[in-house]
Amino acid sequence: MATFFLILIYITFISLGLPDSLLGSAWPALHLDIASPLAGAGVISCIVTGGTIISSLMTDRLVRWLGTGKLTAISVLMTACALVGFSLAPGFWWLCLLAAPLGLGAGAVDAGLNNYVALHYAARHMSWLHCFWGIGATAGPAIMSLFLAQNGNWRGGYRLVGVIQLCLTAVLFCTLPLWKKRTESMGDGAPASGLTARAALRLPLAKPAVLAFFCYCGIETTTNLWAASFLTTTRGLTAEAAARGTSLFFLGVTLGRLLTGFATARMSNCNLIRVGQGLCLAGVLLTALPLPTALSLAGLGLVGLGCAPIYPCMLHETPRRFGKEVAQSMMGLQMACAYVGSSLVPTLAGALSGPLTLYVMPAVQLVLLVLMIWASERINRVIPSAAGK
Repeated sequence: MATFFLILIYITFISLGLPDSLLGSAWPALHLDIASPLAGAGVISCIVTGGTIISSLMTDRLVRWLGTGKLTAISVLMTACALVGFSLAPGFWWLCLLAAPLGLGAGAVDAGLNNYVALHYAARHMSWLHCFWGIGATAGPAIMSLFLAQNGNWRGGYRLVGVIQLCLTAVLFCTLPLWKKRTESMGDGAPASGLTARAALRLPLAKPAVLAFFCYCGIETTTNLWAASFLTTTRGLTAEAAARGTSLFFLGVTLGRLLTGFATARMSNCNLIRVGQGLCLAGVLLTALPLPTALSLAGLGLVGLGCAPIYPCMLHETPRRFGKEVAQSMMGLQMACAYVGSSLVPTLAGALSGPLTLYVMPAVQLVLLVLMIWASERINRVIPSAAGK
């Protein structure tokens, strides 16, 4: 039964990744179709992330009330309905309205299943879990590009992903009795943390740690949301070609996390983070410089490959950096700051794209990357054991 649940959770994480990359891929065609300004994607992304933050903070009490299985099924149903709604939306404000349940559902699934895997499965499965998210996030732009090739039919892309989510919802509801048995046999709770977010922020090195999470998710989400628009406006690609180009970023994340799961046996988390940061830097420069389009596309893939080890390795370093007693408090604080970065940075990049053009995307990536490297190395200087295996 343990293997069955692991497979089901992996499939659920694929479906969690599918909608995460749709908006950025569809936006070059979508915003023209509904007469929305280019920066409108940042507003929608901000609403989705706001819903994710709220549901993530509520996940602990929701799991205790509903159980992981029922919460996951209800949350996937919310995202499925929101995606089908996107495909039918007549205008920008409808998309904003539907973005709220999309974020609420995604946040509950993310936090609930991450916690479940952390409690009941070996650590290597956590890295591979995020690899399966990357499979979905890579498939999202590929699916959207197929529909965009049909006279810019972005609605068809959203509709298909919504139907996939509805099918998964049916499977999850059918397996609820098995979730109940699994919960009764293994338990489904986590020890409560004794620190508030404010107290956790006062811990030594907490500020550079949360800054690193803010910067990482700002880089990832900005790339996700604006890469396709960057390729269309600065490289002259069609909307469908830009969507395929964006999938290279998620392909890099997916392959990188698969490899990271094996690499952790030979390299420390901190060295893997450094390797990832170096690859990100090379990818950002390739994307930004006036080089052939093929190199810009390769740069996006390299950014994804660099992003791959950073997030899971930073999460895994939390107990080493702060101690097991307060690790849960710091984990929540770090993820909250990560979601704030996911919300604010792409919105700011969109707002700046008007006066500065979409070359603002690699500029923002570069600034955040430098800040993240500074924050990570400050922690490594103070805690030498974090830099070793």
